[in-house]
Amino acid sequence: MAVPEAFAQNRWQRVAIAAMVVLIVACSDQQADDALVSDGFDERAWRADVEQWRAGRLERLTAEDGWLSLMALEFPGEGDWLVGTAERADLRMLSGPEHWGRLRLSDDQAWFEAADESVRIDGEFIDHAVELLDSSASDSVQVSAGSGVFRIQRRPSGLAFRARDAKAETRLGFEGVSHFPVDPAWRFKAEWHPHEPAREIEIANVLGELSMSANPGRVVFELDDQPVTLEALEADDSLFFIFADRTSGRETFGLGRFLYTDLPVDGQVVLDFNRAYNPPCAFTAFTSCPLPPQSNRIDGRIEAGELRPPNEAY
Repeated sequence: MAVPEAFAQNRWQRVAIAAMVVLIVACSDQQADDALVSDGFDERAWRADVEQWRAGRLERLTAEDGWLSLMALEFPGEGDWLVGTAERADLRMLSGPEHWGRLRLSDDQAWFEAADESVRIDGEFIDHAVELLDSSASDSVQVSAGSGVFRIQRRPSGLAFRARDAKAETRLGFEGVSHFPVDPAWRFKAEWHPHEPAREIEIANVLGELSMSANPGRVVFELDDQPVTLEALEADDSLFFIFADRTSGRETFGLGRFLYTDLPVDGQVVLDFNRAYNPPCAFTAFTSCPLPPQSNRIDGRIEAGELRPPNEAY
């Protein structure tokens, strides 16, 4: 059957237009790739770096002395307290001897007397009562036996007994970490606005304690065509952000997530939310995680980084 001439011409016009569209899209993609390279962003290397960071994060989390090994956080108050694995112990450990020794808490000081040579104070057996905290320390020397350790910490709520053990249920029963897919769309170049002079910001934690943290400045970026501002906390040679967003309590952990970034360069900070991760209190109740300040509650969805764990502690 013969094809009408007008129809044939239209068909070839459509083919030509489709070919041009494919060529334009290909050129656009190549230009976008060239722009990424010229901007110093190598997506392949970046993806590999994110995956390597996530592997390191998982290794640190599951280490024998990682966050998952926490098994006690108590505020026993003043008095004499028996420490050990025995049922009658006031402060129970998971491993080591039945009787680790006697802990005495008085005012703002702590002393410990080991029961036998299996219990070490800062790696050594000492046969008399030892002061665990000096006058200025916030954290005591370490007392250890078996696979367990404990320290005494000064906290706003008083002296805390904090213990770890590699055999902690949270570590042995850990089910892993899930993430949103890695996506460069969640990597933002934000404007850096320093606070001059630098100031402090009040941060609450899950225990209801309040503390002041150094707040050197804030970042501003756009999400869904809307400006977003996040206050930064000082963290040695980096910046630290505690934030919540519209995924919090749904796809992600309800009490917010953490994100570290490099220090500002030329007035900009790179926020890579693919590296946003859950605070320790997502996995264990024996923590004192800081909570996002009101200024860092994002009215939008950050669909990147770690998802909520299957068995949340809070």
